Amino acid sequence: MGENKPKDKATLKIPRQLYNNLKTLIEGTGFDSVTDFVVYVLRDVASYHIAPDQHVLSKDEVDMIRQRLRNLGYM
Repeated sequence: MGENKPKDKATLKIPRQLYNNLKTLIEGTGFDSVTDFVVYVLRDVASYHIAPDQHVLSKDEVDMIRQRLRNLGYM
């Protein structure tokens, strides 16, 4: 990976409660920080919009994602 310069990053503000929930969620996973996890998730979500034909979700996958969003308080 290339060297990260200050211009290569931006600040994203999220509610503190969500941050705390995510911090608890990633405990024991391979993610070193909430930021690493959020970047991973956002890259994954963004990839669906860049190449939608390559990412076809089954009904079960969609249901699983909806349940995860409910558990995180988004739905």
